[in-house]
Amino acid sequence: MSVALPAADIARALTRISHEILERNSGSDSLTLLGIPTRGAHLAKRISAIIESIEGKPVQTGTLDITLHRDDLRLRPPRAIMPTSIPALGIEGRNVVLIDDVLYSGRTIRAALDALGEVGRPKTVQLAVLVDRGHRELPIRADFVGKNLPTSSNQSVSVKLTELDGSDEVVIDS
Repeated sequence: MSVALPAADIARALTRISHEILERNSGSDSLTLLGIPTRGAHLAKRISAIIESIEGKPVQTGTLDITLHRDDLRLRPPRAIMPTSIPALGIEGRNVVLIDDVLYSGRTIRAALDALGEVGRPKTVQLAVLVDRGHRELPIRADFVGKNLPTSSNQSVSVKLTELDGSDEVVIDS
């Protein structure tokens, strides 16, 4: 087990991602951030707070549960449905940024796109991830990446966040 990103590096990566999101979208007026539970939701709140500190106004932020859209439901034990919380302005015609902790096969993001389609039709959909570890099974890429961590497929990447785990770090397990 090795620490790939300590807390300070996570904070820097989230600040950089926030600036890149603002630059790509010419500010925050048309933005809606949607975190994918569990850790993506907490990362979305952090990015939202950073953007608010830069822009001086709140950004629309919510969560998007993908549980019922996963293609591996029958392969895993049952799990609780997480909350979906769409901000008051909705997603119609807005620039939506999906936020997750680790991008791996791309299947979670495919499920998120399916779930998003049930909520409305955004102007654009972008993807921000803290870690991109490669090994894509679907043609999906992130627009904003905190850190690219090349891994072997038999390794696992664990993101720990203060809100859930008591500390911030990204760990690679062999």
